[in-house]
Amino acid sequence: MQTFDVIVVGAGGMGTAAACHLARRGARALALDRFPPAHDRGSSHGQTRLIRQAYYEHPDYVPLLLRAYDSWRELEAASGRRLLVESGLVMAGPETGDVVPGALHSARIHGLAVETLAPVDAEARWPAFRMPHDWRVVFEPQGGYLFVEDCVRAHAEQAVAHGADLRSGITVHGWRSVGNDVVVDTDAGSFAAAQLVLCPGAWASDLLQLPKVPLVVLRKSLFWYGPSAAAGPRFDAGTLPCFAFDTPAGFFYGFPQLDDRGVKLAEHTGGRVVADPLAVEREVDPAEQARMEAWIAAHLPALGHDCRAHATCLYTMSPDSHFVLGLHPEHPQVAIAAGFSGHGFKFASVVGEILADLALAGSTVQPINFLSPLRTRRRGG
Repeated sequence: MQTFDVIVVGAGGMGTAAACHLARRGARALALDRFPPAHDRGSSHGQTRLIRQAYYEHPDYVPLLLRAYDSWRELEAASGRRLLVESGLVMAGPETGDVVPGALHSARIHGLAVETLAPVDAEARWPAFRMPHDWRVVFEPQGGYLFVEDCVRAHAEQAVAHGADLRSGITVHGWRSVGNDVVVDTDAGSFAAAQLVLCPGAWASDLLQLPKVPLVVLRKSLFWYGPSAAAGPRFDAGTLPCFAFDTPAGFFYGFPQLDDRGVKLAEHTGGRVVADPLAVEREVDPAEQARMEAWIAAHLPALGHDCRAHATCLYTMSPDSHFVLGLHPEHPQVAIAAGFSGHGFKFASVVGEILADLALAGSTVQPINFLSPLRTRRRGG
């Protein structure tokens, strides 16, 4: 049986980041996945992911985001890849909603630079947008997007360059404690290590051994719409920022036009429950497309309905939609990163650091107590 210092289960966005940071610190790390890095079967693909600092979900995420920005820039320098583009981000919605007030609350607490606008002024600055004039608009200049597959590839390449062993085509069946060590059982045999890092994405329910933390996997759709030649310039990168609209029909977000596929759009709300992540329906759902095109008609009318590409990805939802990040309650030699609930990728760079801290030192200086796997027990769940 081969033995390592640390085994990482799952080599997607979080797992490749963990392997990178472990290897940089001199650990003999093995990362296992059934698919190769930057694959399109999980949650870390589809051209881009939003990144932002004025975090409406909870102000406690902001210190992690500030470190994530620095870590992405460090990865850019090490890899020679452009990974993070600060295009700006427009968030819009009713003053009584969760998104705009939550973003402003985080910005006030942490002293973040944001601008508030009336909808009429936002429409004048970015003519592509249409929104009700009783909404409120927040513009975050440092918001933007990550090139998601390139981020995964950069972490994977850096991990290998520093001595990590990344193996794909391997299915992990489970893990077990053997004394103070851990054994991981796979279809390619068993591997042993002093420490285990679990980043299994949509397969987390079967691997975490945390029955009190139920996770639900949702299928989500990504759409790309191409504008007409006449309307195209107003949707181009450098002109249009990223955007996220909190509407009565749902929470929709998107990106400027980066290639000939056009503008990428998705709905953060909704989604269909997935029983088996290996058997996800990947064809266009006509009802989802109709919802998207109704949203386009209301808020990006000049874009039109020329759908040029489609992809699916998976959200792994925790009960409270916050991450499950920390040491396993019964097995302190096991670190967990799961349940990212559709808003985790932007944190991958700092989550990799945190997982390396937990695996090699048993603790981290990063403020993650609010994400502890124990929090459901503390709340009686």
